[in-house]
Order: sequence, then C-alpha cells, then structure tokens
Amino acid sequence: MFSPFIQKQPQDKHDFSSKLPLHHQEHDCGDGEILRELRSLLTLISPMIFSGFLLYSRSIISMLFLGRLGDLSLAGGALAIGFANITGYSVLSGLAMGMEPICGQAFGAKRSKLVGLSLQRTILLLLSASVPIAGLWMNMRLILLLCGQDRSISLSAHHYIICSIPDLLLQSFLHPLRIYLRTQSITMPLTYSAIFAIILHLPINYLLVSVLGLGIRGVALAGVWTNFNLVSALFCYVYFSGLYRDVGGLSVESLRGWGSLLHLAIPSCVSVCLEWWWYEIMILLCGLLVNPKATVASMGILIQMTSLIYILPSSLSFGVSTRVGNQLGANRPDRARLSALVGIGCSFVFAASALGFTLSVRNSWAGIFTKDGDILQLTATALPIIGLCELGNCPQTTGCGVLRGCARPKVGANINLLSFYAVGMPVAVLSGFCLGMEFVGLWIGLLAAQVTCVLIMLIVIARTDWSLQVGRAQHLIGCTAADSHQSNVGDSYVSVKIEENPVYINNPSINLIQCDDQSN
Repeated sequence: MFSPFIQKQPQDKHDFSSKLPLHHQEHDCGDGEILRELRSLLTLISPMIFSGFLLYSRSIISMLFLGRLGDLSLAGGALAIGFANITGYSVLSGLAMGMEPICGQAFGAKRSKLVGLSLQRTILLLLSASVPIAGLWMNMRLILLLCGQDRSISLSAHHYIICSIPDLLLQSFLHPLRIYLRTQSITMPLTYSAIFAIILHLPINYLLVSVLGLGIRGVALAGVWTNFNLVSALFCYVYFSGLYRDVGGLSVESLRGWGSLLHLAIPSCVSVCLEWWWYEIMILLCGLLVNPKATVASMGILIQMTSLIYILPSSLSFGVSTRVGNQLGANRPDRARLSALVGIGCSFVFAASALGFTLSVRNSWAGIFTKDGDILQLTATALPIIGLCELGNCPQTTGCGVLRGCARPKVGANINLLSFYAVGMPVAVLSGFCLGMEFVGLWIGLLAAQVTCVLIMLIVIARTDWSLQVGRAQHLIGCTAADSHQSNVGDSYVSVKIEENPVYINNPSINLIQCDDQSN
C-alpha cells in the first residue's frame, strides 16, 4: 500500500543476492560508495536527531513545572525520575533492544512476517517485565525511607511515581514500535508524532498543574498523557500506512520462539543498565563530598548536558545498527562493513562537535539553571572534561550500534562492565576521594571509562569477520535451519540456500549458535 509517509530505504546497486559466493562478492569501496553510504546514513538519522531534541524539550518542560511548584516538588520529582530510570525505564529500554538485530536482519532478508512477530513478542516481553516493576514502584516510599531519605521528599517522590505507573504500559508499546519502524528505515513518522505530542505537552501540563491544581501528580500525569499521544500517533501511522498487515493479529506463534529474543534482550538490557546506573551512582558519590549540596546540584546540571549531547551519538548508533543489520540480513558482508566504518567515521565528527560545544558554553550553561556561585564554578570546571569524555563516548556508542546490528549484545555488555566498573569506578573513587580531586575526580573516572571502552570497542569491530556475521544472521532469522541444503565439514564450508543462490561461509564449523561471544 502506497503512502507518502512511508520512506523507501535507499537502494544499493547490488541486489540482495548474487550469483557469486560471498567471499567473491567483496569489492573496493571507492569514494562513490562511501558517499552513498554516508548519504543513506544521514538521511536515516536526521529525523531521529530532531525527534531526540523534541523529546528532550519535554523533560525540560516537566522540570520547569516541577520548579514552579517549589523546592520540595522539584526534589521529589527528581528523586522519583532517578528511581524510575534505574528500576524501570532502563530495563524496558534495554529489553526492547533485543528485537533490534532480529528485525534489522529479517527486514534485510525480506522476511516481513518475522519482523511482525518480533514486534509482538517484544511487546509481550515488556508488558510482562512491567508487572514486577510496577510492584516495586508502589513500594517506593518504603524503599526510600529504608535508604535514609527525607520523609517529606520520599512522600513527594511516591506521589509522582504512583501516577507514572501507567507509563510502563505505554513504554511497553512505544519502545518496540520505534524499533520496528526504525529497522525498516521509517523514521519520519516518529518525528511527526513527536511534534504532535510535544505541542500538546505544554498545555497539558498547564491544565493539570495550574488549572486543576494537581501539583506534582499533575506533572507525572502530563508525562503519561504525552506518551499516550505519542503511542496513539504511531499506531495510527502503522494502521493507515498498511504496515499492520505485516504485524498481523496476535497469534499463537508470538507465544513461541522466545529463545532468540531473550538471548539478545537480556544482555542488551544489562548493557544499557550498566551505563545508565553509572550516572546514578555518581550522584550518590557526590553526596559524600565536602559540599554535597553544590556537587549534587552541579552533577544534575551536567547530566542535563550529557543527555543533550547524547542525542547525536545515540541517533547515529540506532542508524548504524539498522544499516548493518539490514546488510547482514541481505547477505552483503562488504556493505555491512562499509556501513560500520562510515558510522564510526561520523562518530568522530560528532565527538569533535560535542567537545567544541561544551567548551563554548562552559561559563554559561549552569547559569540557565542557577545563580549559585559554587555550582557555577564546579560546572564550569567539569565541562571541559565532559567534552573530552565525548571523544570516547560518541565512537563507543556508535560501536555498540554496530554490535547490536551484528546481534552481539553480550560483547557490548562485557565491554561496558569492564570499562565502567572495573576501570572507571575505581579511578573515580581514587581520584575523587583519595587524591583529593573531589568533584572533578569523579568525572576523570568517567573519562577513564570512556577511553577504555572506545579502545576495546574499536579493536573488536576491526577484528570482526563479516562473512561469519552473515552466517550468524541467517541462523538468527531462521534461514539456515529452513534453507540449508548441504554441509561439508571436511572443507570447513557450509552451503546455505538463499533465493536460489549458494552462499559460502568460511569455517563457521556449523556451530553458529555459539558465535554470540566471538569478537570476530
């Protein structure tokens, strides 16, 4: 069904199949090929970047309304949001990423039914995960009191998070829908939906907070209402564009075949949570410094900066994951490698831009939020270090996208665990508390983590055997099991039948199931 809102994926000059085996398909990637890939990637990620800025503005609007309610509501709302990020949103976001390599590779292989089934399974997975999360949120006040938090702030945070529980239901649909569309290179509908939702977000907040006088509950309900508008708009697009035919109705098949999804979703969740939780731990460490009020406030302001900058590498990461996954599913190892290299190249440009931005606003950024002299000085001192962190963060975030496109989330999770907790955390504690560097020392720990992460990530990607990744992609989307016609162990080749053309995968030893943790 034709729709002017359906974006067509840029066509490559190679068809999905070839008469030559894979190891004969490699060709030189000239300037023309690189420019075409760059154009395809930028076309894909530009709407995502714009959508990211729109959704970022939503959080700013919510914080402004919390600030108007007073210090207690602002503190309670911030505490509730942090608790929700750690225990809920990071988990749902990470679990949803398990469907990304499946959908990306299945779409590249033109298996639309599998893409639709993955959407259904992921929605069911997130709904199931939301049940214990909701139970945890309902007991948030008790948990905060046991952790020694102030009673009035804990009560305020409890009011906020109780009203946010319906958002778990909406997030269970929102995350899979975004990935479902993105892996098919359909990104403009999310932008239009975000514009629609954000335009209504301000009047909704005004209605609930100022007119109806719901206070902090109104801010939480406004966020839920905005996400409802966003999900509704995306559902309308899926229906009126005809994409719902690929999704189909809820079938018994969606209740089976969860092994591959869970195998990818769990390490993806671990990887996301490890990175999200780092910043929350940093806030807790700030509370142990000499001037905790100023350092915690400065940390919050700096995290707003990192969230703003993160829109660029995260959008690039999603785009690279889609491009790499589509190419692997389409049996194009050379094109997948090119997509990865172009994405990594773009990430260094984004990193340099982020460094320049942080240096240019180092003396003005904190002034947007406060006039306190101590906070202004701490923020101005730490911002250049954050800029240096982005030199590692942008490439490593993009590298995570490459690994997701290859369906290797365990590798990314292991790298994050090593970099942030085996290197970054000890450096932060040592420099911040033992060497007397205080607040700046904590950010030096983050810099050490990012440098370690990007170095390991680049080594892993450089050693990737792309022909092997094609074989793993075919196994993941079911082509190997269904279409394999013969194997010759003595010659160390497997012949996989894909659209009447033989594809030779050099030395996978047929054991493709165990390739998840291989770095090449």
